[in-house]
Amino acid sequence: MEILSIYDPAFRPYGRVLTGYDTAALADTLERTPLPEGVVYTASEPSLEALPIFADFSQSVYGGMPVQLGWCNGHNTRLNCLEYHRDSEINFGTRDFILLLGLESEISGGKFDTSLVKAFRVPAGTLVEVYATTLHYAPCEAKLGQGFQVLVALPRGTNTERPRFASKTYEDTLLTACNKWLLAHAESDEAKAGAVVALTGENLDIAGSI
Repeated sequence: MEILSIYDPAFRPYGRVLTGYDTAALADTLERTPLPEGVVYTASEPSLEALPIFADFSQSVYGGMPVQLGWCNGHNTRLNCLEYHRDSEINFGTRDFILLLGLESEISGGKFDTSLVKAFRVPAGTLVEVYATTLHYAPCEAKLGQGFQVLVALPRGTNTERPRFASKTYEDTLLTACNKWLLAHAESDEAKAGAVVALTGENLDIAGSI
């Protein structure tokens, strides 16, 4: 699979690079978070939210909205699922990592063809905004076996418990957590746990490309 840079013009529909922020303490603190064998996500990490940049995220990046700083760490080379939120997500890694991305506008008939997914490499120490209209999921490692430690900044409450209500639309059935709509591949653990199978095509694996 071709892996493009986030500085490639092809990335423009999916997100943008954020500059002008002091990320030194963020990198140091993120480096001290766990690096598990699988993939682990923590929505809110107190050590990250104690940093001065926490206020920058809330006031500047999100325009005054309450936010949460968490992390997604581990080892991964597969797509498995795609998700979207109603707000942008901010990522930052201690080492290079790869994002597998799609466009919400390319969902057709409630399904998304994985052949439309593009892979983008994010350099270590780079703040990147992934737009609300971009389909994304767990990061992938940029070097086989190296793993990743990635900041996940989102509006507070995102990815917490799913609101309880009777589904009225197909999109409601994709809602698996607060502000999290998930499209699963049939081969994923998420699908086996009951998530809606809405990805068609191959469950992409970039292991042979890194």
